[in-house]
Amino acid sequence: MATVAKTKLTPPEVARLWGIGPDKVVHWIKAGELAAIDASTNRGQRPRYLIDINDLRDFESRRSATSRPPWCTCTQPRPAWSANGARDR
Repeated sequence: MATVAKTKLTPPEVARLWGIGPDKVVHWIKAGELAAIDASTNRGQRPRYLIDINDLRDFESRRSATSRPPWCTCTQPRPAWSANGARDR
């Protein structure tokens, strides 16, 4: 029997992968930052979001951190700050 690769994930599955709460994933969907389809069968029913793996990859690439913005010409690292707001030395 051939195995079929899963191409869509639910918000709880994405949340488990990233170690965050499912409500954060749903927030990104509702804000339009993460594309998803609503697979609920009846109108007015609680949404059942499905996120395509390709849309998830696009979202990750848009939100990935870069080392420095392209316009930044500074060469010194940013100062470390302590919890009370004072600069650590």
